[in-house]
Amino acid sequence: MTDRHELIAAVEEDIEQLMTDHLAKRPTWYAHDLIQWENGRNYHDEPWDESQCTISPEVREALILNLLTEDNLPYYHYAIAHQFGADSAIGRWTRRWTAEEGQHSIVIRDYLMISRNCDPVALEDDRIATISKGWDSPWTDPLDIFVYTSAQELATRVSHRNTGLKADDEVAYEVMKRVAADENYHYIFYKGIVTAMLEHDPSACILSMKKVYENFNMPGTVVPKYRRRAVLAARAEIYDIRIHAEKIISPVLREWKIDTLEGLSPEAEQAREDLLAMPGKLVERAEKLERKAASKAG
Repeated sequence: MTDRHELIAAVEEDIEQLMTDHLAKRPTWYAHDLIQWENGRNYHDEPWDESQCTISPEVREALILNLLTEDNLPYYHYAIAHQFGADSAIGRWTRRWTAEEGQHSIVIRDYLMISRNCDPVALEDDRIATISKGWDSPWTDPLDIFVYTSAQELATRVSHRNTGLKADDEVAYEVMKRVAADENYHYIFYKGIVTAMLEHDPSACILSMKKVYENFNMPGTVVPKYRRRAVLAARAEIYDIRIHAEKIISPVLREWKIDTLEGLSPEAEQAREDLLAMPGKLVERAEKLERKAASKAG
């Protein structure tokens, strides 16, 4: 890993500038300002019933999946923080990023509880189960970590934003718009680190992208009933393979201009070809699934 940490050291000033820019641009916001507290009721005196829900089952499950994924934040913090010194630029960033990410679970849970769009007992049971199971990041190479977080933050932004759009609820829309905007700031930060690294070692970056994006999974896979919840989110057009191809993989590759990079090793040249073909192959998979679903529906 020595060469990787040397690469991190080479972009230390870039990381410092990215953090300065982030702190200057990201607006301060508070969860309590977004919630209609006047609609709150006592769960002891008025137990929850599904008839009280005001948004569709698909969007409710997407919100819960998003929330439980955010709840697992301690594991994401550790996956990054233990790789770098506490006083390094990344060490300082990771603490700030964790503080901001913590707001997301606070505001989504506040919304669900006040609006009664979830079973509070089931939600808490799933939270305990999720955190008890934990999450082990498959990425230990520092370069892989930043390549992964770039795409993962963008994917989270898209998922949160689409959940709010599909909710047909003004408060849910505002909550998820705010959270999605935060995820976009985080995406810009991590994308910026990889951009800086590409200037120093483009071949290593391309090889990392191929490895990470061919084996990409969201961290929410440890959430109870993940597959069912993901299927419902796909049916609601919140997040599916086509969205992953067109709104995540294609944009990150385009942002880094990998099609015009020069000076690549032969292995990296082949990896670049594979990367450029990846969105199309994902869309083919999506079309196959869509035809299968249409056939069943017919």
